[in-house]
Amino acid sequence: MLQEWGFESPKESMCQTATVKYTEFLLETAAGKVGGEKFPGKIVTPFEKTKIAAYTLSAIAPCMRLYNFVSKEILALLDPEESKHIYKKWLNSLSSEKFEASAGRIEVMLDKLSVSLTGEELEVVERLYHQAMKLEVEFILTQPVVNRTIAPVSQLYNSAEENLIIFCDFDLTCTAIDSSALLAEIAIVAASKADLSGGETQSSQMSSADIRMMWSNHFSQYIEEYEQCTESIMPNEAVKGLDYEGLSKAVEQISNFEKRANSRVIDSNLLRGLNLTDIIRAGEHLTFQDGCKQFFKDLMKSETCATDFHVLSYCWCDDLIKSAFSSGDLCVPNVHSNCLVYEESISTGNMIQKLESPMDKLGVFNDITKGSTNDSKPLTVYIGGSVGDLLSLLKADFGIVFGLSDSLTKLGSRFGISFVPLFSGLVNKQRELDVSGCLNLIGSSGVLYTVSSWDEINTFILGAKQVPPY
Repeated sequence: MLQEWGFESPKESMCQTATVKYTEFLLETAAGKVGGEKFPGKIVTPFEKTKIAAYTLSAIAPCMRLYNFVSKEILALLDPEESKHIYKKWLNSLSSEKFEASAGRIEVMLDKLSVSLTGEELEVVERLYHQAMKLEVEFILTQPVVNRTIAPVSQLYNSAEENLIIFCDFDLTCTAIDSSALLAEIAIVAASKADLSGGETQSSQMSSADIRMMWSNHFSQYIEEYEQCTESIMPNEAVKGLDYEGLSKAVEQISNFEKRANSRVIDSNLLRGLNLTDIIRAGEHLTFQDGCKQFFKDLMKSETCATDFHVLSYCWCDDLIKSAFSSGDLCVPNVHSNCLVYEESISTGNMIQKLESPMDKLGVFNDITKGSTNDSKPLTVYIGGSVGDLLSLLKADFGIVFGLSDSLTKLGSRFGISFVPLFSGLVNKQRELDVSGCLNLIGSSGVLYTVSSWDEINTFILGAKQVPPY
């Protein structure tokens, strides 16, 4: 088979440790040596045979499914006309319908054998499946990489300091909820407490019910006017190629809208009466997107990545952002946001307006990149998910769109922006690196990379991780 596919059998066996680990794991499982459990003598009873067969299939199934999946992913990225690829026959075999059917039959048989197992024995099946997948992934990760690679991007350059600057939006990019809704709820709860105690709310004439209605009206007005604004700046037809100048003029109108909306919040005293302690407590319990906190923890622990990290947010309260990152052993990033004004830890309703609009975000991005102390241009990654991030996303070396909101994709596409899944985009960048030996990292290229999870971002920036223990 090896000679038929163009390979020569190795003269010397160079079996890798990762390979040995999996084969020994498989042989021990088939022999009944599972978690210290050993079957005495021969395995003869139907129950013993069923259990060992289930255990063995649970150690084989993930290998079959993983190789089938990976082979399909690789084939989808290859040039269809590239018939002389060294592993083409191998990939064709592993991605074939025949191989996939074999993987499916193993999984069906495993399901049938598992019907008679106890709950404790099913836990063993799960543990074996997880261990088999872990060993297969470790085998893949131990393969030598000779060429310079685009990922992890944190190791693309070897500069000692500030080799990477990460910019990130906060609301709905890092978090699962919008901070404005959270601050509104804190204000309403504070008013309710004042009602019960007979104290003063935002205004001596307003009850908590009045304040709740005012917040509801504010959010309804904001959504209605935002939709009207984005529709008014939308070109009738999509342009060919990036029209950055046209997009900038359009986004300026969104900037004006955002500032007017903030002025309404300040003038109405909606943010008056918030206790700083309540804000910090809410930040500490704020729900993050899955994998987001883990990424920042890994970033802190990385010994090979010298990173400068900035959060750019329209959030009305920077204390909320800082407290959210200070919880769970996270480092507090450089926060660029608005600030509430306090008197004895109680908000007055006023706000120090530092960052309110897309143009403000772009200004902060430009100031930071231009003010870098590194002699060479730092590598920049911007992670965002709203229309307000578009200009900054385009200026970064790698603009990563999290979540793909309808308004962002619609507006971006009309102005010539291409949205490309991060994985396939990196494959194209890797080909560019292989051919020329360098990367053409020019801002405003018109290409933004899309992701659906923070795990993708983590792998791209810091590299593949070991599978966690079961």
